[in-house]
Amino acid sequence: MPGMNPLFLGLLAAGIVLVAGVLIYNWLQERRVRRRIDAAFRKPDGGVQSAARGSGRIEPMLQVDDALSQQSVAIETSPEADDARLADVPEEMADEPPPQVTLATNAERLGLAPDADIECVALLQPVQAVSTLALGPALSAGVGKPVRWLGRRGVGTSWQLIDAATQGPWHEVAACLLLANRAGSVSRADVESFQRLVSDVAAASGAPHARVDAAAEADRAAELDRFCADLDVQIGLTILKSELGQIAGTRLRGVAEASGFRLNAAGHFEYAQEETGTTLYTIQNYKQEPFTIESLRRTTTPGIVFLLDVPRVADPVRVFDQMRMVAKRMTQTLEGVLVDDNRRPITDTSLAAIRAQVQVTATALRDAHIDPGGPRALRLFG
Repeated sequence: MPGMNPLFLGLLAAGIVLVAGVLIYNWLQERRVRRRIDAAFRKPDGGVQSAARGSGRIEPMLQVDDALSQQSVAIETSPEADDARLADVPEEMADEPPPQVTLATNAERLGLAPDADIECVALLQPVQAVSTLALGPALSAGVGKPVRWLGRRGVGTSWQLIDAATQGPWHEVAACLLLANRAGSVSRADVESFQRLVSDVAAASGAPHARVDAAAEADRAAELDRFCADLDVQIGLTILKSELGQIAGTRLRGVAEASGFRLNAAGHFEYAQEETGTTLYTIQNYKQEPFTIESLRRTTTPGIVFLLDVPRVADPVRVFDQMRMVAKRMTQTLEGVLVDDNRRPITDTSLAAIRAQVQVTATALRDAHIDPGGPRALRLFG
């Protein structure tokens, strides 16, 4: 094109290279995770192996690969469009609530069936149907990890959770020990304790059952834990008060509540999906102290942290987009600065990189048959 500025051509070429770099990076990330899935999560016969995670947890912080965070990518919502929606007072913020995110129904989220891929399952088939009362204290016994007791009233009927509210008789009972969650994996001793518990119930109800291989189940749990560690991603966006100032607790509460947040028992402001009450993301105190009604009335804080728990929400990318929009709006309202964990300002390029990370993680979870926000994800990442 004649007369075109060489500098413009150079910038255009650089932009194309950067965008291509991001696409290639994302492809490599997804391929790496898929290889890990094939090697660690699926059995050769097509079944799913166990996996597990270490005891360390992700703190509320920005976690983006430096190579990706330096790339220049256009995000769906432009800065001008976001700024046009920013409000100066809480009342204006309340006039334009964030879009709701559609989640699975309660029935779909229950997952009431033994899950041998992530649980150690012991099946009991008593000669005579047993009542809930006959299971006795086993229903509340602890063995280090959550245990579910499920029952069926007859051949081909649906599994039901056995608790004080459900009565038998049960023609088949399944004891299900979760192999791993965010507290780590079950140990061999945990599995042996579970086996003793099942054996006691079987003896009391006259139910034959197969014994569990404690060593094999512990190994399966450790692998499940390691696998899930790669997919355990939490995204934090931090707002700090400009010029090292402080945010008044009363001001913060007013802004948060006007935006649809409510203070929960853990001391965090949570934004919940309206129909199900499921928490989508939270606001936590930058000082790592829980908020209370009293502390908000009489103290200040240098900042707040928006936190998204990627595996525990359905449609994580859409939820991140919503959280990003609310965080940018609240940044202006509170006269703060949006920063990463190193207190560096977050740019639209950084937000695009974080969004790409959320997308890669969500895709990897689904490839591993762990639907974000679904029954498996809620158990494994609980």
